[in-house]
Amino acid sequence: MQRTHYCGALRASDTGKKAVLCGWVHSRRDHGGVIFIDLRDREGLAQIVFQPEKKEMFSAAEKLRSEFVLKVSGSVRRRPAGTENPNMPTGEVEVVADELVIINPAPGLPFEISDFIDTSEEMRLKYRFLDLRRPKIQKNFVFRHRVLQAVRNYLCKEGFLEIETPFLTKSTPEGARDFLVPSRLSNGNFYALPQSPQLFKQILMVSGFDRYFQVVKCFRDEDLRADRQPEFTQVDLEMSFVDENDVIGVIEGALSAVFKEALGAGVKTPFRRMPYDEAMLKYGSDKPDTRFGMEITDFSQELKSCGFKVFKDAVDKGGVVRGLCVPKGAAFSRSEIDGLTKFVGDYGAKGLAWMKMTDAGPESNIVKFFSKGELETIGRKTGARSGDLLVFLADDVSVVAQGLCALRLKLGRELKLIDEKRFDFVWVVDFPLLEWDREEKRWNAMHHPFTSPKEEDLPLLDSGLKEDCARMRARAYDIVLNGVELGGGSVRIHGRDVQKKMFGLLNVKEEEAKEKFGFLLDALSYGAPPHAGIALGFDRLCAILLGEESIREVIAFPKTQKAACLMSGAPGRVGEKQIKELGIKLNLPKPQ
Repeated sequence: MQRTHYCGALRASDTGKKAVLCGWVHSRRDHGGVIFIDLRDREGLAQIVFQPEKKEMFSAAEKLRSEFVLKVSGSVRRRPAGTENPNMPTGEVEVVADELVIINPAPGLPFEISDFIDTSEEMRLKYRFLDLRRPKIQKNFVFRHRVLQAVRNYLCKEGFLEIETPFLTKSTPEGARDFLVPSRLSNGNFYALPQSPQLFKQILMVSGFDRYFQVVKCFRDEDLRADRQPEFTQVDLEMSFVDENDVIGVIEGALSAVFKEALGAGVKTPFRRMPYDEAMLKYGSDKPDTRFGMEITDFSQELKSCGFKVFKDAVDKGGVVRGLCVPKGAAFSRSEIDGLTKFVGDYGAKGLAWMKMTDAGPESNIVKFFSKGELETIGRKTGARSGDLLVFLADDVSVVAQGLCALRLKLGRELKLIDEKRFDFVWVVDFPLLEWDREEKRWNAMHHPFTSPKEEDLPLLDSGLKEDCARMRARAYDIVLNGVELGGGSVRIHGRDVQKKMFGLLNVKEEEAKEKFGFLLDALSYGAPPHAGIALGFDRLCAILLGEESIREVIAFPKTQKAACLMSGAPGRVGEKQIKELGIKLNLPKPQ
């Protein structure tokens, strides 16, 4: 090794030692004929002193600029009294240089290598090799490494085997578009990059490996948001001869290990479990943010015969009436309430009814439509006090849920009701097995078609009646942290006959099932054990623990929202020879 120490590792205990440091010039200062350089590597900064007595080296130091790559040798000494920097871990010492090697110069930079830069994300991604030098970003990846090692170490101690599954596989419908890879050796055929290792990890259970895990890249060709990327990392695991509680226990143990190793903090287990129906009723979402209250209250039964036509008509049509109690919201102006009405309109709501609670009772232009008893019921169910604001939506269940969920989160942030330093885990359980697709008029699997129904609901598989399909619950479980789904899993179907019935409900014909999933169906017929698993979004976990809003901050080379890499230029065109070898003909738009 050329270096003896990392820059950021020097301490007062190293005083008097000879040090050889390698790194980048972070800053340069000329103080009265003495040149000071802050040299940076991944561990931090060290102050280097160049003295004028060594003329040749001092002359070279005068030419140093930001991001020059250096090798510096010298003696570690304590900084003179009064010049220590308590804001730097190395602030008690400095290195007096006696040898300088300029390994590589650097031109003018497109932006400063600093945590306080004000430049566009597009510029940062174009010059990602520079952006990754910023101390904050590097700390993110040191943290990510520690989280990953904590997960790996825990799972290994629990008897899991790390086994890789293929990237080049067969296209199967899993909810999003596949990325397809044409085969040169079999023209006209395509591989697909896996959206998850779902089928392969189930086959590993059939193969007797009992406990599998993998830190795996997954690929989905879908429209992107801040928390999505076309390629992302999962911690994927599967277990045999287990039930839901076993998988949940392993994940709680793994997350406890992560908190201890990466954050130096404990996490209380077991995590809260919340049925899907409760989550949708109280939070309007199957990803409830439980760090604050202001839960949704249902008034459908109490107000189904009220004098307010909007509420009555909604219930008569099979909809619901639900509302929120906004603490101290009575101070909102009419224009601010109009803004909330416009906000929920983006989620399909036709309007927002409201009441301000005062010492004299509720005040609003709709109060006159309600009896005294109805108003008392509203106040009692919400726990509203004088100074609070009540807001209501009356519409289809999904519209009300989406609108009030979004409004609750918006007001929670704006009113500072959310403790941003708090980590609240919750398991959402008892999901519906199926969901109805109104457009295609067919059932879809809420999770995936290999999820097992609850044992008591198995007889309903043979019914075929719509009301029975709607009643079936899945042996599925999602882990949610601070209102973000970290991952989901389920107990799998391990019997071929049950899997066949499930495909029937999903309108997957026998020939289609054999073509797409034949190898799994064959495996299930050869003595498949009961098994269950889960996948955690690793990028998302790291981003939440670091307080980052976007997972791009914890992915070394992320794509833009158009799935492009601005640094490398991917995706890009390839030569005609390669296209011809693949047996593909491109249908490109003609130049204008």
